[in-house]
Formats: sequence, C-alpha cells, structure tokens
Amino acid sequence: MDSIKKNLKRFFTWLINLINPRYEITVSWNKEYGDADDRIYISKRVMVQKDRHLKFIDEDSKLIEYRSAGGLNYVIKRL
Repeated sequence: MDSIKKNLKRFFTWLINLINPRYEITVSWNKEYGDADDRIYISKRVMVQKDRHLKFIDEDSKLIEYRSAGGLNYVIKRL
C-alpha cells in the first residue's frame, strides 16, 4: 500500500512540475558568475524579465524584485 501511495505522489509531483515549471535564477552583481556575490534562487514564476528589472516568486512564495539603473546580470534556467 505504501508503494502505491509513493508512486502516486511521484506521479502527481511530476504532473504538477510539467504544467508549472520551476526556474533556477542566478543573479550576479558584477559580470562574473560563480564568485561570492552571486545569489541563486529556485523560482515558481517569473513575472517581469527586462534589462533593468527582474521580478519573480521563489519556492517559499516570496516576491523577489531586483531593479538597477545600470542593468542587471542574471541567468534563468528551466529545471
């Protein structure tokens, strides 16, 4: 019985992730990725994605917004 519940839960998780994809967002304060100032988020939804404005909802349903007058450095990957 536990095996059936486990497989059903895995199936529904797979189905939800298929319909609502997750994104890995890496925001860097300089042009070099991989150094100490980078922030990495897992996002449910990207709301605004422009050159100087990035707004998204993370896994914990928190609204995160970055604005910059000089432009932002970020990478968005679909998981």
